[in-house]
Amino acid sequence: MDLGLKNRRALVLASSRGLGLGVAEALAAEGARVMLTGRDESALAEAAAAINAKGVGQAEWVTVDLSAADFAASLARHAQERFGGVDILVNNTGGPKPGLARDIKAADLLAQAQTMVAPVIELTGLLLPGMCAQGWGRVLTIASSGIEQPIPNLSLSNTLRAALAGWNKTLATEVASEGVTCNMLLPGRIHTARVDQLDGVAAERQGKPMEEVRAASQASIPAGRYGRVEEFGAVGAFLCSAPASYVTGTMMRCDGGMIRSV
Repeated sequence: MDLGLKNRRALVLASSRGLGLGVAEALAAEGARVMLTGRDESALAEAAAAINAKGVGQAEWVTVDLSAADFAASLARHAQERFGGVDILVNNTGGPKPGLARDIKAADLLAQAQTMVAPVIELTGLLLPGMCAQGWGRVLTIASSGIEQPIPNLSLSNTLRAALAGWNKTLATEVASEGVTCNMLLPGRIHTARVDQLDGVAAERQGKPMEEVRAASQASIPAGRYGRVEEFGAVGAFLCSAPASYVTGTMMRCDGGMIRSV
C-alpha cells in the first residue's frame, strides 16, 4: 500500500528515542521529511543520521524543552523556516512519575499539565491554520492505554492524558471538513525504556525480581509479549497517511489485546 507520505513534512515531538522515534522512522521510511525534537542533542543527531543513512525520507532535528514558556511559538517558527510548514504533527510527551490518585498534589498536577497538555494544545493550534489552508493535515497524539483502562499507580498520567482525549475528539469535529484528521494512538506495553522503568518501580513496590514482574505482565497480555517499537510506528504511520483520510476523532489501540474493554 502506498501511504502517500512522500515529501510530506512531519514534526514529531519527543522523538530522540522510544515511541516518538518509532513513528518518525516509520514516516521517513515512507518518504516523509521528518523533524525530530527533544532535549538530548547527541541522541537526536544519532537518530537523524540513522534515518538519513537509509536514503528514503530525510530527517533533521532541533533541541526543544516542552516546559519552556516559548516552546510552541519557537518550534512552530522553526518548522516554518526549515520546512515551510507542517503537514503532519505527532504529539508526544514523556510520562509523569508513578503515584496514587489519593496522593496527587495540585502543584504536581499543574506542573505536569504544563509539559503534557498545554504545550501540545498550543503547538497544534499554531500549526492547524496551515494544514486547513492547504486542505490536508494530520494530527496524531500519542497517549496511553490508561485513557481507556486506568493503570494502577499512574494516576497523573491517567488524569492528564484523558484530558487530551477530550480535546482531540472536540478538535477532530472542528477541522474534519477542512481535510485535517485528529487521532490518538494508545500504546499498551511496548518495550521501551519507559516500560523498563515502570517494571522496575513495580518490582521494587512488590518486593519481587524485575524478571518475575515482567513475566507476569506479559502473561496478562493476550499476545503473550510486549510490543515492538516498529509495530507501534507502523500503526502511527498509517494514521498519518493519505489512505486514512476518513479516520478521525478515534483512539486506536496498539496493545496486543491488553485493554479489556470492548
